[in-house]
Amino acid sequence: MAKGTVAHGRPDQWWTPAGIGTLIGRGFHMGMTLSGFSQMLRRRGWNHRVPARRAVEHDEAAVAGWMKEVRGRT
Repeated sequence: MAKGTVAHGRPDQWWTPAGIGTLIGRGFHMGMTLSGFSQMLRRRGWNHRVPARRAVEHDEAAVAGWMKEVRGRT
């Protein structure tokens, strides 16, 4: 994962549970369900991070521009 998502065949900059599961499957030649994978990460102290509140300087227009440029979304 140190090489980044694109180096591992991901189309964007985001790691998803399914993408990480695929990477583990390729590296260790094993399969794992998303539920099992999620439990394994939690046992090791990993979790998803979600901000508690929106930043004061949040600029909705800048976010929309970034989404359009980087992710191809609106």
